[in-house]
Amino acid sequence: MEQYKKEFIEFMVDSNVLRFGEFTLKSGRKSPFFMNAGAYVTGSQLRKLGAYYAQAIHDNYGTDFDVLFGPAYKGIPLSVATTMAFSELYGRDIRYCSNRKEIKDHGDVGILLGSDLNDGDRVVIIEDVTTSGKSIEETFPILKEQANVDVVGLMVSLNRQERGRTQKNALAEIREVYGIETGAIVTMEEVVDHLYNRKYNGRVLIDDKMKEAIDTYYAQYGAK
Repeated sequence: MEQYKKEFIEFMVDSNVLRFGEFTLKSGRKSPFFMNAGAYVTGSQLRKLGAYYAQAIHDNYGTDFDVLFGPAYKGIPLSVATTMAFSELYGRDIRYCSNRKEIKDHGDVGILLGSDLNDGDRVVIIEDVTTSGKSIEETFPILKEQANVDVVGLMVSLNRQERGRTQKNALAEIREVYGIETGAIVTMEEVVDHLYNRKYNGRVLIDDKMKEAIDTYYAQYGAK
């Protein structure tokens, strides 16, 4: 596992973004872990987060793209922070773009924030986490309605590796339906590998009991 992935796992824990216990998800599933990207709230956290995303995007898609698109609302700060980090780390000035939930009809009119989209633009979509793929159903038509863009891929922070609407995980389903590449900074399998029976900041976050709960969860909801 790359060093930045190990650091990102610990960063999620330090930021109280990744927690372990008993949680009820929007889907109704009872999960032993929970990720809330809304807990990234400080300037230093967003600066680090942007750098982790930039490294993962660079590893997966290189620098041959023009626009980083962050769907409203959580994708807006993600796209801004990551474009800044991409410029600092790789010397490539990509543009950021996001959508509004409601179309603005005065001043800076339209549905987009940030850069316009142009025919031929190569676009990477950035999100916090994708569980069902529903957000891409909303995002993809918005992109295609604005211009004839080429969607290079999707990058999320954590691949939960659980079933979407079929027996495959949501990222695999997106690849099949939309024909785009998908990636994540880390997978849940990598999180478990890094934290299992290992002390971090004086405590073991994934002990034998928590590992059993995670294994039980994936036996029921894990993607094949």
